[in-house]
Amino acid sequence: MSAPQVITFGCRLNAFESALIEREAAGAGLADTVVVNTCAVTAEAARQARQAIRKARRDNPQARIIVTGCAAQAEPDMFARMPEVDHVIGNTEKLEAKTYGDFGAGMAERVRVNDILSVKETANHLLTGFGERARAFVQVQNGCDHRCTFCIIPFGRGNSRSVPMGDVIRQVQTLAAGGYREIVLSGVDITSYGSDLPGKPTLGALVRKILDHAPDLPRLRLSSVDSIEIDDALLDVICNEPRLMPHLHLSLQSGDDVILKRMKRRHSRDDAVRFVETVKRARPEVLFGADLIAGFPTETEEMFKNTLKLVDDCDLTFLHVFPYSERKGTPAARMPQVKKAIRKERAARLRALGEKKLQVVLAQTIGQTLSVLVEKIDDGRAFGHSGEFLPVNIDGAVDAGEIVSVIALDVAEQRLHAGIA
Repeated sequence: MSAPQVITFGCRLNAFESALIEREAAGAGLADTVVVNTCAVTAEAARQARQAIRKARRDNPQARIIVTGCAAQAEPDMFARMPEVDHVIGNTEKLEAKTYGDFGAGMAERVRVNDILSVKETANHLLTGFGERARAFVQVQNGCDHRCTFCIIPFGRGNSRSVPMGDVIRQVQTLAAGGYREIVLSGVDITSYGSDLPGKPTLGALVRKILDHAPDLPRLRLSSVDSIEIDDALLDVICNEPRLMPHLHLSLQSGDDVILKRMKRRHSRDDAVRFVETVKRARPEVLFGADLIAGFPTETEEMFKNTLKLVDDCDLTFLHVFPYSERKGTPAARMPQVKKAIRKERAARLRALGEKKLQVVLAQTIGQTLSVLVEKIDDGRAFGHSGEFLPVNIDGAVDAGEIVSVIALDVAEQRLHAGIA
């Protein structure tokens, strides 16, 4: 290898930041360098990162290996003790050009991780290009002010900080002018957007401004949202704006009110159901996904069945399922634990239900005309997502970055197979 390589774990925000890391490392002239951008959301995510680090060393024995991301921020000593690791840098440092310049000049400390909770602002990092000119991610917010009892992310990301509205709009305009057809607004808790900015603008106000000031952008998406924080302006855009894609991913975590309270979530089961019903009444085509945790401490079988029932009550199509994972330093880790075998079994039941729900929606879509963003072409076969975020393989002559009308013909391997309309 010669050019820097970035290995990414975790969320869409990490994907955005990995593109920044790649740009800054290449700009500093770093060669034979592997950067592992870790995730801390579960113990399994951290384990996978350690596994990837060992593999990177085996595959690139002469390379410089740098570890960063949320797991490195939260537990820098653990990664520093790994003999395969040359440097550990924090979530703030990983986005600074100076960090990579210091590596190039041989001036970098082995561990450079600051106190993330002392960081008060999120810098605007302008990216003008991604790997494929189809979908791009724009960071609007970082960190989280909430302290859910299971979550270590605030210790990896710090408190909530918002990117000023004007900076976000300019970023979107630049990417749209560069040919990107879809923008995804990303962050750790994007529905808290603006509470730290002058005038306290809301996420709804930001989305409305983006759509008004980037009229040539055909598709805008939101990353995971907390439905209880959605303001009236955002609800209006969700229900009435066709350029905001009809797909929402909700941070629900559980369908049982007792577990939600023990998680220190801010919504009830009924809040979630009411929100979905409100959106569906105004815009029936919207599909919903959700993050769900199986086997949270003290969860009984009846409590878990409430989560299974929530999948139907909220008409969820895309499930992102986590078996509960103890994270050192979190209140939930000190609660009575559900046996790991039960957590795993419940997660498997949830995933199976999710696969069934997706299969039903895909089957119902056969014969319909869909608008699909072509994201990549591999061995002559095009792949993309519909506005509802349904995965689609496309037969026909198309180019990456195009938005095409297709007819869904059949379903195979949890994807639609479609032809040009």
